[in-house]
Amino acid sequence: MSQYKYHFRPGYQSTELLIDIFSGAESENFNSDFLNTIRELKPKMIDILDLWMNDEVLMTYDSEIGKFTLSKDIWGFAFVMAENNQEGLVQINSILEKAALFEKVEVDFEKYK
Repeated sequence: MSQYKYHFRPGYQSTELLIDIFSGAESENFNSDFLNTIRELKPKMIDILDLWMNDEVLMTYDSEIGKFTLSKDIWGFAFVMAENNQEGLVQINSILEKAALFEKVEVDFEKYK
């Protein structure tokens, strides 16, 4: 059974896609499970920003598919974003789609316009 559920969807009022992990990201194992799942991309953290005012942490990674950011907040939500690297995000999504720990839940793109 999958431990994490996610949407691969556009950001609100945006054409940029993101990965929205809406179930399971509160787990203390989430970061290591996520990074382990995409380890073939060789992600390496290059920056971490603690946005305490938003109760959010932004971790920026470089990888074989380019840069991406993992945002995690105290409410158990996590987002994987890659503004100038949408192709990289598509590759992360295809890895997650095949991973036992992750379950992709389809979503209506119209909701985010």
